[in-house]
Amino acid sequence: MSLSSAYSITAAVNPPRAVYIDYPLGHTAGKPNDSAGQRRIMLKTLQALEASQTPGSFVDLEEVWQADDSWKDRVMRPAPKHMAEDEASHADDRVERHATPQYQSEADAQAAVDPSECSSCLWLSNEQN
Repeated sequence: MSLSSAYSITAAVNPPRAVYIDYPLGHTAGKPNDSAGQRRIMLKTLQALEASQTPGSFVDLEEVWQADDSWKDRVMRPAPKHMAEDEASHADDRVERHATPQYQSEADAQAAVDPSECSSCLWLSNEQN
């Protein structure tokens, strides 16, 4: 069972069974310090697991992060360069996407070229044989 807050990505991956919650990334199991809400989400997830009989089942938990969708504007769009200092905590600080792969180190780049050098990628070379 996959618990996801990225609907389109999860749908594309097509896990055996999944539940979707329309919460910001990183908050899939609920809001911080909201143990009742976290418990409700976990119980709904377990109920969906129990009820899911068909591979590819994808259930929307129908939970709401806040009354309106304004939170999506803060997390889905980069902050303008002229943003005030007090607004900076909500800024999108992700790096720009590139058309070519970016690696943290030269070793990572080499492992991508030769999967036998990557302990996490060994399954790739096994499938090719």
